[in-house]
Amino acid sequence: MSTDPSLLGARALWEGLARVPVSFPPTGGAEVVVSPESGLCPAGWVGVVSLGGWAIVTAPTEHTAAIVREGLARLPVAAVADPAVVREALPGARTLGPAALAYVSREGFRPVEPGALSTGHVPSGHPELLRLEESAGDEDAGEAALGDITSPAFVVREHGRVVAAAGYETWPGRTAHVCVLTAPAARGRGLARVTGSAAVTHALTTGLLPQWRATRAASRRVASSLGFTELGYQLSVEIE
Repeated sequence: MSTDPSLLGARALWEGLARVPVSFPPTGGAEVVVSPESGLCPAGWVGVVSLGGWAIVTAPTEHTAAIVREGLARLPVAAVADPAVVREALPGARTLGPAALAYVSREGFRPVEPGALSTGHVPSGHPELLRLEESAGDEDAGEAALGDITSPAFVVREHGRVVAAAGYETWPGRTAHVCVLTAPAARGRGLARVTGSAAVTHALTTGLLPQWRATRAASRRVASSLGFTELGYQLSVEIE
């Protein structure tokens, strides 16, 4: 098994979020366990997390676990987080994701300077963040989840208004789950890189492992530009 600290930290995080004893199988394949309270997926769903060529899967009931074990047994680990392949293996299943899971170390981080931009920070839950979420719309605001951050929010202002913000939610295992949002009219100018860089700098300074979870290509590109490496995927599966 790899000794990469980021990969080891990511695996420990998701093993803990399974909320039952489980581990990424060192010999390959996917380990399927029953966990009604799993943090890998919405309640009642099947959660799949694949990291570095190994996977863990949680199911809400033993009946569902048996269906999943049979359906996924013939799949290579690289395919267990592929929604099209999973739906073919589990007919009638509905999927959410996958979300790419990326991590960065202090050594691999590539910070971005704000330059002439007007930057600052505000507390989580600040009214300016709420206005930014309203301007972005429910779908984008839900993806960013700025309302969940436990760190300060690092912001860019233009004409007195916050047009981009980033922070992180402290997860178990000393993980910083990074959240970034830019107003629609201000996108494509690198503001997510500036605010995301500030949030990641804060997380690394406090000894946390930054995690960037994204379903959209633009967000994944921002993470890559900051030095994040994609180590795997998270997928949620609903079985009728």
